[in-house]
Formats: sequence, structure tokens, C-alpha cells
Amino acid sequence: MIAPSAQDTQIDRIFGEAGALGHAVGGYRPRQSQTEMAKAIAQAISDQKTLIAEAGTGTGKTFAYLVPALLWGGKVIVSTGTKNLQDQLFLRDIPTVRKALNVPVSVALLKGRANYVCHFHLERTLQNGRLTSRDDVGHLREISRFMKTTASGDKAELSKVPETALIWNLVTSTRDTCMGAECQFYQDCFVMKARKEAQQADVVVVNHHLFFADVALKDTGVAELLPSANTVIFDEAHQLPDTATLFFGDTVSTSQLLELCRDVLAEGLSHARDGADWAKAVTPVERAARDLRLTFPQDIVRLAVNQIAPSSTFFPAFETLKVELKGMVAVLAGQAERAETIEQCRARAVEISGRLESWNSKSDKQDGKGDAEHVLWVEAFSSSLQLHRTPLSIAPIFSKQREGSPRAWIFTSATLAVKNDFSHYTSQMGLQDESARSWPSPFEYDRQGLLYVPENLPQPNSLDYTDAVIDAALPVIEAAQGRTFLLCTTLRAVNRAAERLREEFEKRKLSYPLFVQGEAGRTELLERFRAAGNAVLIGSQSFWEGVDVRGEALSVVIIDKLPFSPPDDPVLAARISVMEKQGLNGFMHHQLPEAIINLKQGAGRLIRDETDRGVLMICDPRLISKGYGKRIWQSLPPFKRTRDLNIVREFFANSPS
Repeated sequence: MIAPSAQDTQIDRIFGEAGALGHAVGGYRPRQSQTEMAKAIAQAISDQKTLIAEAGTGTGKTFAYLVPALLWGGKVIVSTGTKNLQDQLFLRDIPTVRKALNVPVSVALLKGRANYVCHFHLERTLQNGRLTSRDDVGHLREISRFMKTTASGDKAELSKVPETALIWNLVTSTRDTCMGAECQFYQDCFVMKARKEAQQADVVVVNHHLFFADVALKDTGVAELLPSANTVIFDEAHQLPDTATLFFGDTVSTSQLLELCRDVLAEGLSHARDGADWAKAVTPVERAARDLRLTFPQDIVRLAVNQIAPSSTFFPAFETLKVELKGMVAVLAGQAERAETIEQCRARAVEISGRLESWNSKSDKQDGKGDAEHVLWVEAFSSSLQLHRTPLSIAPIFSKQREGSPRAWIFTSATLAVKNDFSHYTSQMGLQDESARSWPSPFEYDRQGLLYVPENLPQPNSLDYTDAVIDAALPVIEAAQGRTFLLCTTLRAVNRAAERLREEFEKRKLSYPLFVQGEAGRTELLERFRAAGNAVLIGSQSFWEGVDVRGEALSVVIIDKLPFSPPDDPVLAARISVMEKQGLNGFMHHQLPEAIINLKQGAGRLIRDETDRGVLMICDPRLISKGYGKRIWQSLPPFKRTRDLNIVREFFANSPS
């Protein structure tokens, strides 16, 4: 028998009943899964190896990676799924572990530049006074006050101004509008200050968007950190394939062009009024950008380039836009030396022009589909059109990023495997030969929860499907006395479900508060839901993960249908086509594992604590009728299962409360 290493012994001590965490964390209880996971991560760190670590809900994975990272990780980058989780790590979790271990580790928080107030743009906005609403004026006053006291300039610290307020666009910089070392405020710049602190810190907390934006754009400060990092930890690592796909691709939009035109007009009139007819320079580009959007009459469109009819007006309109933009670049080039801001507009125009040229260039085409590694597609919104160039696989690009100095790479989440099989995730990320392990949740799912699949529901593509879901859900909502999340796969279903539940609650005189995604921000809706104690919340994708409601306030999670990606998605269609050429089954090898991982996330909202009890109701009849249904429910937590509504009613009638 191999003697346990000193590292393992220390971890046993820290995570034990009377250990450092027990003293520092109220209500702490040792969990074997957590201790074992911490040992595996410590081993990967000391060996400078890669570990894919799936830990069931309630394992305590944050502490399981923070303890070894703070003790033995050297320079550590922790990347998490959202800015909210980033703030939670920086403000709560890391300080708790650091204090418990009593280690002198310095920590920095690094966000994208849009999160920091820019002195230059704030000053310009205060002087220009181009504000259209009373809200903007009030918000600007608050931001101006905030700047006198803040040390970080991080807009998350200013709760009086909503994160979605339009004013933020006027007082923050982008890569295109940053003056860099030329700026008069460069010494006081919050972005530069945050990057400097990150350079010097032992542990840097970033988010996935920032990490991959940097890999793609070299604009967030992460590229400067990576060479010196000994350990990189991705929490919520199941989100990485989507985030990386977003950043390793390229997108140009008509709204970017209209924004550029607005800036060109403003800067030209401010600094070189006599140098050119500025309105004449920008109007043809604005018109061409709007005409390109109008080549698709429908509101929402997603089409691969090879699906656009050759006779469509899209292609001539696209060529016209490229020509008009070059004309504006020529005007800017003649006036660029008149002001730094005009030179900046010229550089932006040249870059966008280059991206439009390369988007659908001849060398990129292969039967009109893009090159062998990318899919070209367009997406129309009500007032803009986006041109996308998306990689079919991020595995080769990400593998390349991981080359170089040896370091530990840790990928962790509650949902990385399908029935203990990690192959879908590892092939997406290019991690095929790396070590992957799974630790079970400490929760007693068979005692704490029930999986209910109602009988007699129509097929999910039926016109009246959402109404049938509501009919089946109402008796469950009544049995639970509200306390329900209804998670839908589309916004259309969210709106229809909200309409129906309002009618039914009124008709049946049910006084459960009803909260609907979109009526307020996610954080506000969750706070109201928790406070009400008997509410029903209807949400789509943003409520399927990263949402934590403990206790009785959430006792039912209803999922309207299995979360398969829409089959007309151009990127999905291209990926499936490539897989099928390789002799694989696109549905079984890609769509099904994706749906299972998404479903596990949604199901994970229900039981968040050892004392939670609840019902997971999945309305989709395919869970029972299709051969693949068994693979799905075997990947879910091991709840007791039923199709009988009376058993659901008994479950709530026998509730300890």
C-alpha cells in the first residue's frame, strides 16, 4: 500500500471536522467527495498536468480547487462563467479560504474594459452634454460622484446606476476608442491599473469571456498574465465550448458601421469642419449598411451563406457597402493628421473594411460554405445584420493555446459528462488524452427528490404544446403552493406560459406572485422570488444555470421540453454535416450529449442543500417514448421516478414542513 503523501495528509486535516475550514466557515461539514477532489487537483497542480473534474451539486467544488490553488498553485488564473460569479469569488470565497489557511496570497480582479469608467470618455460626455433622457442626466451625475471616491472604477460598485443603462456606453472605452498611452488620463486609467495589479498578484480572477477575448484580440491583459501562470482553473467549464466559439470566430455588424459613421461625423465636424463634406462622406455608408439589413424582410433570420439564394439582393448590397466604406476611408486618410480622434476613426474604418473583405473572400469559399474549418452565416435582428465567420471546431485552436510552458489546467463543473462519459466534452475542447474524474453529489436524491414525467402530453412540435404543459403543470404548482421555476426552451414559450398562468391564477383565485424573465433583471427577479416564498418564476436559458435558490422557496422545477438546439442553426448544421462525413451520427454524438448537459444544468436548480426537497417535472414525452430517453434520465441525479400525479401530491402532503 502506498503511503499517503504529505500533501494528502494536509488536505485531510484542512477539510476534516476540526480543520481550518471548519473553524472559518459557519455550518461546515466534511464531505468525502470534496476532500478527494481537492487531492486530485493538488496532484494535477504539482505534476503540472490537466484534470477534467466533474463534481455533483453540493460537493463544494469552489473550496476543493481554492485550497490547493492557494497553497501550491503558484501564480494562478481562475476563470469563471459570469461577472457575478467572478465578484463572488473575489469578494467572498477567496477571502474566506485565504483567512482559513492564513496564507499571504495577493488577489486581483480583472474584467473587460467595458466594466471600468474611462476618465477621457466621462470628461467628453460631461462636456458634450449629448444626453437624450432625464435618466441619463441623473445617472451621469451619479457616475461623476462615484469617480471621486472609487479606487477601482468598476461599475459593479455603483448599484445606483443599472448595469444595462445606456449611459455606460458613453463613459467606458472599447478597444477601438481607447487612446492608449496618448491619453491625457493614462496615468490614472482604471483599466491599466487593474492590469498592473493582475500582473503583480498571486491569484487573478477573470471570466471566460475575458479569457477568450484576450486569446483572440490580445486586448484584455490576460495574454500578459498567461506566460507567468503556473495554474489555470476554469470553473463552470461546461460553458467554454460556446464562449470560445464566440471569440475564435469573427463578427461584423451593420450597427458597428452606423456607430462608426456617427463618430466620424462628430469628430470631423469638431476638428476638421473645413477639411471635407462630412455628411457626404458618411451618408452613403449609412445608407449601404441599412440597405444590407433590408435585404432580409423578416425580423429574425439565421442563414448560412450557401442558403442565401444567388438571386438575392444581399450579395450586390454587400459589395456596395464595401465600396462605400472604402470611399469614407479615403476621406478619413486625408484628414487623419488633424486630430488623434479622426486617426482613430480611420483605423477603425480600415479594420472593419478588412474584415468585410475577408468575410466572404474567394479564398474563403468552398462551395459557398466558407473554408473547411469555418462556417459563414448571417443573422438579422430588427435593426441590424451580423455577418459571422465561426470555427467548426475550437479543439485545434484551444490546443494550440495550451502549448508552451508546462502548467496545470483544471476544468471543473457539475455538468461535463454524459452518464460518466466525458468524450463529448473532451473532443470539443481538444482534451482527448487528459485525465477526467467525477465525484458524486453528497445529496440523497432518492429521498430528497422526485422525477415526474406526466402522461398524455402531445409531441413537443404540436401547436398547442405550451398550453398542454401549463395544463399538466397547474396541479403540481397548486400541490407545491407556488414555489416553482418553469424553465422554457424558447422565449415564445415563456410569453405564452406567462399569459396562460396569469389567466389561470385569476380564474382559480390563486395568489402566487408570478415573475417573468424580461420584466426585470435576473438578480432582481431572483431576490423577489426568494422574498415571496410562494412565487412562480418563468424563465428561459439564463435561468437554467448559475441560479441558486435554497430552501422551500423553490420546491418544483418544471422543464417544458428537452433542450435540443434548433436544427436550423447554421453552425450546428455545418458541424453535423462534418461529423456525418466522418461516419458519426450527428444526433447521437453531438445534439444528444449537448441536450443532456443542458438538462443537467436545469435540473441542478432544484436540490441545492442537504435539507432541500422537491419535484423535477420534465414534460417532454420523448423522455419515455424514444430509445435515447433512458440515456437522458440515467444522466440525471438518481431521483425516484413517477408518472402518477397522486404520488407528486403525496410527496408535498408528506413534506416535513
